[in-house]
Amino acid sequence: MILVTGAAGFIGAHLTKRLLQDGHAVVGIDNLNDYYDVQLKKDRLNWLKDPRFTFQEIDRQNKDQVEELFKQHTFSVVVDLAAQAGVRYSLEHPRAYIDSNIVGFLNILEACRRHKINHLIYASSSSVYGANTKLPFSVSDNVDHPVSLYAATKKANELMAHTYSHLYNLPTTGLRFFTVYGPWGRPDMAYFIFTKAILDGKPIKVFNYGKMQRDFTYIDDIIEGITPIIVKKAAPNPNWNGKSPDPGSSYAPYKVYNIGNNQPVELMKFISVIEDKLGVKARLEFLPLQEGDVVSTYADIDELVNDFGFKPSTSIEKGISMFVDWYRDYYGG
Repeated sequence: MILVTGAAGFIGAHLTKRLLQDGHAVVGIDNLNDYYDVQLKKDRLNWLKDPRFTFQEIDRQNKDQVEELFKQHTFSVVVDLAAQAGVRYSLEHPRAYIDSNIVGFLNILEACRRHKINHLIYASSSSVYGANTKLPFSVSDNVDHPVSLYAATKKANELMAHTYSHLYNLPTTGLRFFTVYGPWGRPDMAYFIFTKAILDGKPIKVFNYGKMQRDFTYIDDIIEGITPIIVKKAAPNPNWNGKSPDPGSSYAPYKVYNIGNNQPVELMKFISVIEDKLGVKARLEFLPLQEGDVVSTYADIDELVNDFGFKPSTSIEKGISMFVDWYRDYYGG
């Protein structure tokens, strides 16, 4: 049995769907908070209806609820995707990130330790690369200069995971996601905001005057990257050397991977693809770079390719087309 936290979230719902299709029994938890439309989260759960799927409304910040959950079920693998997301939101609501991303993650780590879970997989983020400018971003790069509290909490998750791998021999794998998009996506993400604004005839805000790149990664490619990791737990790196430490692995059963498209797209190109699919031109409002944002993201996915044969296959044109089809079907219009 597999536990997926954040099962009503974007990535969590898609992963749960795939695990169910693959024949796994899944327990999903989510606190259904109102960071964005709760109805969308509930509709994702309806999409997941399956006799092998059990959902419980649990906030992983509540250690007693988490402990009771682990007592009720015997989990072989835990996939922790619950978190307070969003870079810009962290500028105004910092405590939400400490409560969810630090305290909540600690509760999961402690439950995994006490109940001797075989493998903990957890969501990190490309935001950990922060002020780094060497592209593409590699898991072997130092990531000690975050530019948002959200990024800092994700880096902290990686450090916490390593500590538990070291102290308790708990296999942990961190996944640095790169700008995930697609059907059932998050309404706070740029592609979702752009699509809605264009259809509503409203201007879209284009930060850094459009001079930005993102390694947009379609949700199906993300899931293809996660699923083989679930069945192959992190192992110690026999070549790890403390004199020249590799940040992406360890002498402990600890590993970090980038999951991205490995093909960054210019923001203006991204907007034009959405325009083409919608058949409507966008009204653009050019603005300076916003605090907490980075100019470019670009994933070096060599580690994932070498270990699992991962190769993203969805073009930005195909991915946006499938998202817009879903959006129009879900919202009408």
